[in-house]
Amino acid sequence: MGKKYSFLNKVVLITGGGRGIGLATAVAFRKLGAKVAIGDIDLELAQQATTKVQGFGGYLDVRSQNSFHDLIVQIEKQWGPIDILVNNAGIMPMGAMVEESQAITDAQIDINLRGVIHGMKAVLPKMLERQTGHIVNVASLAGKYPIPGASIYCATKFAVVGLTASMQQELRDTPIGLSAVLPSKVLTELSFGTGDSLPIPTVEPQDVANAIIQAIAHNLAEIAVPNYLTHTPKAYGLVPHWLNTGFRKLIGDDRILKGLDQNDRKAYSQRLSQLAQTK
Repeated sequence: MGKKYSFLNKVVLITGGGRGIGLATAVAFRKLGAKVAIGDIDLELAQQATTKVQGFGGYLDVRSQNSFHDLIVQIEKQWGPIDILVNNAGIMPMGAMVEESQAITDAQIDINLRGVIHGMKAVLPKMLERQTGHIVNVASLAGKYPIPGASIYCATKFAVVGLTASMQQELRDTPIGLSAVLPSKVLTELSFGTGDSLPIPTVEPQDVANAIIQAIAHNLAEIAVPNYLTHTPKAYGLVPHWLNTGFRKLIGDDRILKGLDQNDRKAYSQRLSQLAQTK
């Protein structure tokens, strides 16, 4: 039996840690004795979140390599090098792709994909130098299953899944751990207004946080939330396209295009629009 992984005094950086999955993950790490740093584009939110974990909160715009560098320098001065990075920051606009502004499309690619790449590049050199560390990329089951009405989001999450799998091979002869966590629909503001339009299981942020902990503790390459869906993408890939499409039409997987409650998503959508205009 392998040695049990200890999170005690591990230095953890969580991107997008001010709310939702990120905050739940920060609390979970703190309960295990880790030193938790929260990076968020909303500095006030990050600092408020740190009161719940007795940690460190700083400004982080994952679209910027310099922003990563500046935050990591602050963390290292206080605690030392990063042991664990959780690439969690992400956005999820919804609706028909042809109606989506270019700014929102670019923001998804910049945050959901480039942000993950920036984070990995920011911490990997020192992890390799120290021969220790673990990175968790929070992707999505939308990185395995296409969702009408979330096409660009799916594209970014498919890319994160592929990036993680490729980097696992690059790092296979090193002790660095790398995991992809693939949540289903999570009860956060990202899913506001979807109601039952997504015919998939619903999970809580704490469920995703627990999966992140398990991914590190057991050095898992990939884990879905809920866990029983982890191996279903393999079966999905064996189904002929015509049969897959027919089944998806039968269950009405395009309901998100027809039943999205824009009023429920109004505040979130406005915040995304403001974010997309700034960089």
